[in-house]
Amino acid sequence: MTTYLLAGGGTAGHVNPLLAVADGLRSRDASDDVLVLGTREGLESRLVPERGYELLFVDKVPFPRRPDGYALRFPALWRKAVREVRRHIRERHVDVVLGVGGYASAPAYVAARKEGVPFVVHEANARPGLANVLGARRAAAVGVAFEGTPLARGEVVGMPLRPEIVHLDRAGSRAEAAQHFGLDADAPTLLVFGGSLGARRINEAIAATWQEILDAGWQLLHITGERSDLADPGAPGYALRRYVDRMDLAFALADLVVSRSGASTVSEISALGIPAVYVPYAVGNGEQRLNAASAVEAGAAVLVDDAAFTPSSVRTAVLPLLADRARLDAMAAAAEGAGTRHGTENVIAHLDAARAAR
Repeated sequence: MTTYLLAGGGTAGHVNPLLAVADGLRSRDASDDVLVLGTREGLESRLVPERGYELLFVDKVPFPRRPDGYALRFPALWRKAVREVRRHIRERHVDVVLGVGGYASAPAYVAARKEGVPFVVHEANARPGLANVLGARRAAAVGVAFEGTPLARGEVVGMPLRPEIVHLDRAGSRAEAAQHFGLDADAPTLLVFGGSLGARRINEAIAATWQEILDAGWQLLHITGERSDLADPGAPGYALRRYVDRMDLAFALADLVVSRSGASTVSEISALGIPAVYVPYAVGNGEQRLNAASAVEAGAAVLVDDAAFTPSSVRTAVLPLLADRARLDAMAAAAEGAGTRHGTENVIAHLDAARAAR
Protein backbone atom coordinates (compact mmCIF):
# COMPACT_ATOMS: atom_id res chain seq x y z
CA MET A 1 0.00 0.00 0.00
CA THR A 2 1.19 3.50 -0.89
CA THR A 3 0.21 6.63 1.00
CA TYR A 4 -0.06 9.81 -1.06
CA LEU A 5 -0.35 13.33 0.32
CA LEU A 6 -1.79 15.82 -2.16
CA ALA A 7 -1.23 19.42 -1.07
CA GLY A 8 -2.90 22.55 -2.36
CA GLY A 9 -6.13 24.44 -2.52
CA GLY A 10 -7.61 27.85 -1.97
CA THR A 11 -9.34 28.14 -5.34
CA ALA A 12 -11.15 25.78 -7.67
CA GLY A 13 -8.20 26.10 -10.05
CA HIS A 14 -6.05 24.32 -7.48
CA VAL A 15 -8.62 21.99 -5.92
CA ASN A 16 -10.11 20.48 -9.09
CA PRO A 17 -6.82 19.22 -10.62
CA LEU A 18 -5.84 17.87 -7.20
CA LEU A 19 -9.10 15.95 -6.93
CA ALA A 20 -8.69 14.62 -10.48
CA VAL A 21 -5.34 13.12 -9.46
CA ALA A 22 -6.88 11.76 -6.24
CA ASP A 23 -9.64 10.08 -8.25
CA GLY A 24 -7.07 8.65 -10.64
CA LEU A 25 -5.03 7.18 -7.81
CA ARG A 26 -8.08 5.73 -6.08
CA SER A 27 -9.44 4.15 -9.26
CA ARG A 28 -6.06 2.59 -10.02
CA ASP A 29 -5.62 0.94 -6.61
CA ALA A 30 -8.34 1.24 -3.98
CA SER A 31 -5.99 -0.10 -1.29
CA ASP A 32 -3.76 2.99 -1.52
CA ASP A 33 -4.33 5.80 0.97
CA VAL A 34 -4.93 9.20 -0.63
CA LEU A 35 -4.80 12.13 1.79
CA VAL A 36 -5.25 15.81 1.04
CA LEU A 37 -3.49 18.67 2.81
CA GLY A 38 -5.21 22.04 2.82
CA THR A 39 -6.27 25.02 4.87
CA ARG A 40 -9.48 25.64 6.76
CA GLU A 41 -10.22 28.75 4.70
CA GLY A 42 -9.95 27.42 1.14
CA LEU A 43 -12.50 25.67 -1.06
CA GLU A 44 -10.81 22.38 -0.23
CA SER A 45 -12.38 22.48 3.23
CA ARG A 46 -15.74 21.80 1.53
CA LEU A 47 -14.90 20.07 -1.74
CA VAL A 48 -12.42 17.47 -0.48
CA PRO A 49 -14.66 15.86 2.19
CA GLU A 50 -17.59 15.98 -0.25
CA ARG A 51 -15.51 13.86 -2.64
CA GLY A 52 -14.79 11.32 0.10
CA TYR A 53 -11.16 12.14 0.90
CA GLU A 54 -9.64 12.82 4.29
CA LEU A 55 -8.47 16.41 4.64
CA LEU A 56 -5.49 17.18 6.87
CA PHE A 57 -5.08 20.79 7.89
CA VAL A 58 -2.17 23.19 7.90
CA ASP A 59 -2.33 26.83 8.98
CA LYS A 60 -2.57 29.37 6.18
CA VAL A 61 0.73 31.27 6.21
CA PRO A 62 1.04 33.63 3.21
CA PHE A 63 4.47 34.90 2.29
CA PRO A 64 4.79 38.52 3.50
CA ARG A 65 4.56 41.17 0.79
CA ARG A 66 5.71 44.18 2.81
CA PRO A 67 7.84 44.92 5.87
CA ASP A 68 5.13 45.14 8.53
CA GLY A 69 4.10 43.43 11.76
CA TYR A 70 3.04 40.29 9.95
CA ALA A 71 6.47 40.02 8.34
CA LEU A 72 8.01 39.96 11.82
CA ARG A 73 5.66 37.14 12.90
CA PHE A 74 6.05 35.18 9.68
CA PRO A 75 9.18 33.11 10.57
CA ALA A 76 7.57 31.64 13.68
CA LEU A 77 4.26 30.99 11.88
CA TRP A 78 6.11 29.37 8.99
CA ARG A 79 8.10 27.04 11.22
CA LYS A 80 4.89 26.01 12.98
CA ALA A 81 3.20 25.22 9.65
CA VAL A 82 6.16 23.11 8.52
CA ARG A 83 6.10 21.23 11.83
CA GLU A 84 2.39 20.52 11.35
CA VAL A 85 3.03 18.97 7.94
CA ARG A 86 6.06 16.99 9.14
CA ARG A 87 3.85 15.50 11.85
CA HIS A 88 1.23 14.52 9.27
CA ILE A 89 3.89 12.89 7.08
CA ARG A 90 5.35 10.88 9.95
CA GLU A 91 2.07 9.84 11.59
CA ARG A 92 0.43 8.81 8.31
CA HIS A 93 3.59 7.20 6.84
CA VAL A 94 3.41 9.27 3.68
CA ASP A 95 5.42 7.83 0.76
CA VAL A 96 5.23 10.68 -1.75
CA VAL A 97 3.81 14.22 -1.88
CA LEU A 98 2.18 16.13 -4.73
CA GLY A 99 1.84 19.90 -4.56
CA VAL A 100 -0.38 21.86 -6.94
CA GLY A 101 0.21 25.33 -5.55
CA GLY A 102 -1.67 27.38 -3.00
CA TYR A 103 -1.00 28.02 0.66
CA ALA A 104 -0.71 24.36 1.66
CA SER A 105 1.92 23.48 -0.92
CA ALA A 106 4.85 25.59 0.25
CA PRO A 107 5.12 24.10 3.78
CA ALA A 108 4.44 20.65 2.28
CA TYR A 109 7.49 20.93 0.03
CA VAL A 110 9.76 21.93 2.90
CA ALA A 111 8.32 19.33 5.26
CA ALA A 112 8.69 16.55 2.68
CA ARG A 113 12.33 17.46 2.07
CA LYS A 114 13.10 17.50 5.78
CA GLU A 115 11.43 14.10 6.21
CA GLY A 116 13.24 12.58 3.25
CA VAL A 117 10.01 12.06 1.30
CA PRO A 118 10.04 12.81 -2.46
CA PHE A 119 7.67 15.44 -3.77
CA VAL A 120 6.30 16.38 -7.17
CA VAL A 121 5.13 19.81 -8.32
CA HIS A 122 2.30 20.48 -10.77
CA GLU A 123 1.63 24.03 -12.01
CA ALA A 124 -1.73 24.70 -13.64
CA ASN A 125 -1.15 28.28 -14.80
CA ALA A 126 1.19 29.58 -17.47
CA ARG A 127 2.49 32.06 -14.88
CA PRO A 128 3.52 29.98 -11.84
CA GLY A 129 2.78 30.91 -8.25
CA LEU A 130 5.52 31.58 -5.72
CA ALA A 131 5.05 28.30 -3.83
CA ASN A 132 5.67 26.26 -6.97
CA VAL A 133 8.57 28.45 -8.10
CA LEU A 134 10.32 27.68 -4.82
CA GLY A 135 9.25 24.02 -4.69
CA ALA A 136 10.38 23.25 -8.24
CA ARG A 137 14.02 23.76 -7.30
CA ARG A 138 14.13 20.62 -5.15
CA ALA A 139 11.26 18.55 -6.55
CA ALA A 140 11.68 15.03 -7.88
CA ALA A 141 9.63 16.06 -10.93
CA VAL A 142 7.89 19.21 -12.16
CA GLY A 143 4.85 19.10 -14.41
CA VAL A 144 3.23 22.09 -16.13
CA ALA A 145 -0.04 22.43 -18.00
CA PHE A 146 1.17 24.86 -20.68
CA GLU A 147 4.16 25.11 -22.96
CA GLY A 148 6.46 27.97 -22.01
CA THR A 149 5.62 28.03 -18.29
CA PRO A 150 8.75 29.50 -16.66
CA LEU A 151 9.36 26.82 -14.04
CA ALA A 152 12.65 25.07 -13.43
CA ARG A 153 12.75 21.61 -15.07
CA GLY A 154 9.09 21.92 -16.03
CA GLU A 155 7.76 19.17 -18.30
CA VAL A 156 4.49 19.68 -20.16
CA VAL A 157 2.12 17.04 -18.80
CA GLY A 158 -1.21 18.81 -19.30
CA MET A 159 -3.95 19.42 -16.78
CA PRO A 160 -5.56 16.71 -14.66
CA LEU A 161 -9.18 16.93 -15.80
CA ARG A 162 -12.53 15.88 -14.39
CA PRO A 163 -13.48 12.32 -15.40
CA GLU A 164 -16.65 13.52 -17.11
CA ILE A 165 -14.49 15.65 -19.42
CA VAL A 166 -11.81 13.00 -19.98
CA HIS A 167 -14.38 10.39 -21.03
CA LEU A 168 -16.75 12.69 -22.91
CA ASP A 169 -17.87 11.43 -26.33
CA ARG A 170 -18.95 14.75 -27.82
CA ALA A 171 -20.59 13.33 -30.93
CA GLY A 172 -22.28 10.51 -29.03
CA SER A 173 -23.63 12.92 -26.38
CA ARG A 174 -24.81 15.68 -28.71
CA ALA A 175 -28.43 14.54 -28.93
CA GLU A 176 -28.67 14.22 -25.14
CA ALA A 177 -27.06 17.65 -24.76
CA ALA A 178 -29.48 19.28 -27.18
CA GLN A 179 -32.46 17.80 -25.36
CA HIS A 180 -31.02 18.88 -22.00
CA PHE A 181 -30.82 22.52 -23.08
CA GLY A 182 -33.87 22.58 -25.33
CA LEU A 183 -31.87 23.15 -28.51
CA ASP A 184 -31.50 21.47 -31.91
CA ALA A 185 -28.82 18.78 -32.17
CA ASP A 186 -28.40 19.48 -35.90
CA ALA A 187 -27.83 23.23 -35.63
CA PRO A 188 -24.36 24.72 -34.98
CA THR A 189 -24.07 26.01 -31.43
CA LEU A 190 -22.14 28.88 -29.88
CA LEU A 191 -21.43 28.30 -26.19
CA VAL A 192 -20.76 31.45 -24.14
CA PHE A 193 -19.80 31.46 -20.48
CA GLY A 194 -17.67 33.42 -18.03
CA GLY A 195 -17.33 31.23 -14.97
CA SER A 196 -19.74 30.40 -12.16
CA LEU A 197 -20.25 34.07 -11.25
CA GLY A 198 -20.36 35.27 -14.83
CA ALA A 199 -18.40 37.86 -16.80
CA ARG A 200 -20.11 41.22 -17.15
CA ARG A 201 -18.24 42.30 -20.28
CA ILE A 202 -19.03 39.06 -22.11
CA ASN A 203 -22.67 39.09 -20.99
CA GLU A 204 -23.24 42.67 -22.11
CA ALA A 205 -21.69 42.09 -25.53
CA ILE A 206 -23.76 38.96 -26.15
CA ALA A 207 -26.93 40.63 -24.86
CA ALA A 208 -26.53 43.23 -27.60
CA THR A 209 -25.76 40.79 -30.41
CA TRP A 210 -27.66 37.56 -29.73
CA GLN A 211 -30.16 38.19 -32.52
CA GLU A 212 -27.32 38.60 -35.02
CA ILE A 213 -25.88 35.27 -33.86
CA LEU A 214 -29.22 33.56 -34.45
CA ASP A 215 -29.59 35.32 -37.82
CA ALA A 216 -26.22 33.81 -38.82
CA GLY A 217 -27.84 30.37 -38.59
CA TRP A 218 -26.38 29.46 -35.20
CA GLN A 219 -28.08 28.74 -31.91
CA LEU A 220 -26.77 30.11 -28.63
CA LEU A 221 -26.19 28.51 -25.24
CA HIS A 222 -25.39 31.41 -22.91
CA ILE A 223 -24.39 30.65 -19.31
CA THR A 224 -24.53 34.05 -17.67
CA GLY A 225 -23.38 33.23 -14.13
CA GLU A 226 -25.31 33.11 -10.88
CA ARG A 227 -24.94 36.82 -10.14
CA SER A 228 -26.18 37.98 -13.52
CA ASP A 229 -29.55 39.70 -13.85
CA LEU A 230 -29.55 39.50 -17.64
CA ALA A 231 -33.10 39.03 -18.91
CA ASP A 232 -33.94 35.92 -20.92
CA PRO A 233 -35.58 37.00 -24.19
CA GLY A 234 -37.17 33.56 -24.54
CA ALA A 235 -36.26 33.36 -28.21
CA PRO A 236 -36.18 29.99 -30.00
CA GLY A 237 -32.58 28.89 -30.44
CA TYR A 238 -31.35 30.97 -27.49
CA ALA A 239 -30.90 28.99 -24.24
CA LEU A 240 -29.99 31.30 -21.37
CA ARG A 241 -28.94 29.67 -18.09
CA ARG A 242 -27.63 31.23 -14.88
CA TYR A 243 -25.71 28.12 -13.93
CA VAL A 244 -25.09 24.71 -15.50
CA ASP A 245 -24.03 21.67 -13.50
CA ARG A 246 -23.53 19.56 -16.65
CA MET A 247 -20.73 21.40 -18.42
CA ASP A 248 -19.86 18.13 -20.14
CA LEU A 249 -23.16 18.38 -22.02
CA ALA A 250 -22.57 22.06 -22.78
CA PHE A 251 -19.21 21.16 -24.31
CA ALA A 252 -20.78 18.24 -26.21
CA LEU A 253 -23.09 20.69 -27.98
CA ALA A 254 -20.54 23.46 -28.61
CA ASP A 255 -19.09 24.11 -32.07
CA LEU A 256 -17.41 27.32 -30.87
CA VAL A 257 -16.82 28.68 -27.37
CA VAL A 258 -16.53 32.25 -26.09
CA SER A 259 -15.18 32.27 -22.54
CA ARG A 260 -12.64 33.42 -20.01
CA SER A 261 -9.27 31.67 -20.14
CA GLY A 262 -8.71 30.15 -16.72
CA ALA A 263 -6.23 27.30 -16.76
CA SER A 264 -8.83 24.53 -16.39
CA THR A 265 -11.16 26.13 -18.93
CA VAL A 266 -8.45 26.37 -21.60
CA SER A 267 -7.25 22.84 -20.84
CA GLU A 268 -10.74 21.34 -21.07
CA ILE A 269 -11.66 23.16 -24.27
CA SER A 270 -8.37 22.23 -25.94
CA ALA A 271 -8.56 18.61 -24.79
CA LEU A 272 -12.02 18.35 -26.34
CA GLY A 273 -10.91 19.94 -29.61
CA ILE A 274 -13.31 22.90 -29.54
CA PRO A 275 -12.40 26.19 -31.28
CA ALA A 276 -12.51 29.16 -28.92
CA VAL A 277 -12.54 32.91 -28.56
CA TYR A 278 -10.88 33.72 -25.25
CA VAL A 279 -11.56 36.92 -23.31
CA PRO A 280 -8.98 36.89 -20.47
CA TYR A 281 -10.01 38.23 -17.10
CA ALA A 282 -8.17 41.51 -16.79
CA VAL A 283 -7.69 41.43 -13.00
CA GLY A 284 -4.74 39.59 -11.46
CA ASN A 285 -1.21 39.08 -12.71
CA GLY A 286 -2.12 38.43 -16.34
CA GLU A 287 -2.10 34.64 -16.07
CA GLN A 288 -5.32 34.20 -18.07
CA ARG A 289 -3.81 35.85 -21.13
CA LEU A 290 -0.77 33.59 -20.82
CA ASN A 291 -2.98 30.52 -20.32
CA ALA A 292 -4.56 31.16 -23.71
CA ALA A 293 -1.27 31.86 -25.48
CA SER A 294 -0.39 28.31 -26.49
CA ALA A 295 -3.87 27.68 -27.95
CA VAL A 296 -3.74 30.98 -29.83
CA GLU A 297 -0.25 30.24 -31.16
CA ALA A 298 -1.37 26.78 -32.27
CA GLY A 299 -4.24 28.33 -34.24
CA ALA A 300 -6.90 26.79 -32.00
CA ALA A 301 -8.21 30.04 -30.54
CA VAL A 302 -8.59 33.77 -30.96
CA LEU A 303 -7.88 36.18 -28.12
CA VAL A 304 -9.82 39.42 -27.50
CA ASP A 305 -8.86 41.64 -24.57
CA ASP A 306 -11.58 42.16 -21.98
CA ALA A 307 -11.71 45.93 -22.55
CA ALA A 308 -12.10 45.35 -26.29
CA PHE A 309 -14.87 42.75 -26.05
CA THR A 310 -17.84 44.86 -27.08
CA PRO A 311 -20.80 44.33 -29.42
CA SER A 312 -18.56 45.69 -32.16
CA SER A 313 -15.88 43.05 -31.53
CA VAL A 314 -18.51 40.30 -31.54
CA ARG A 315 -19.37 41.50 -35.03
CA THR A 316 -15.74 41.65 -36.19
CA ALA A 317 -14.21 38.67 -34.32
CA VAL A 318 -17.02 36.19 -33.62
CA LEU A 319 -19.62 36.52 -36.38
CA PRO A 320 -17.07 36.03 -39.20
CA LEU A 321 -16.01 32.76 -37.54
CA LEU A 322 -19.59 31.53 -37.54
CA ALA A 323 -19.61 31.90 -41.33
CA ASP A 324 -16.24 30.22 -41.89
CA ARG A 325 -16.67 26.46 -41.49
CA ALA A 326 -13.25 25.70 -42.94
CA ARG A 327 -11.51 27.90 -40.39
CA LEU A 328 -13.49 26.40 -37.51
CA ASP A 329 -12.52 22.90 -38.65
CA ALA A 330 -8.86 23.93 -38.78
CA MET A 331 -9.11 25.47 -35.30
CA ALA A 332 -10.70 22.31 -33.92
CA ALA A 333 -7.87 20.18 -35.33
CA ALA A 334 -5.31 22.57 -33.84
CA ALA A 335 -7.06 22.43 -30.47
CA GLU A 336 -6.73 18.66 -30.36
CA GLY A 337 -3.00 19.04 -30.89
CA ALA A 338 -2.69 21.71 -28.20
CA GLY A 339 -4.54 19.83 -25.47
CA THR A 340 -4.50 16.41 -23.85
CA ARG A 341 -6.90 14.23 -21.91
CA HIS A 342 -4.00 12.42 -20.21
CA GLY A 343 -2.94 15.01 -17.63
CA THR A 344 -3.99 12.86 -14.69
CA GLU A 345 -2.05 9.82 -15.92
CA ASN A 346 0.99 11.99 -16.63
CA VAL A 347 1.03 13.44 -13.11
CA ILE A 348 0.57 9.97 -11.60
CA ALA A 349 3.54 8.80 -13.69
CA HIS A 350 5.61 11.56 -12.07
CA LEU A 351 4.52 10.34 -8.64
CA ASP A 352 5.37 6.73 -9.52
CA ALA A 353 8.84 7.70 -10.73
CA ALA A 354 9.51 9.81 -7.64
CA ARG A 355 8.45 7.00 -5.32
CA ALA A 356 10.46 4.39 -7.23
CA ALA A 357 13.61 6.52 -7.08
CA ARG A 358 13.34 7.11 -3.33
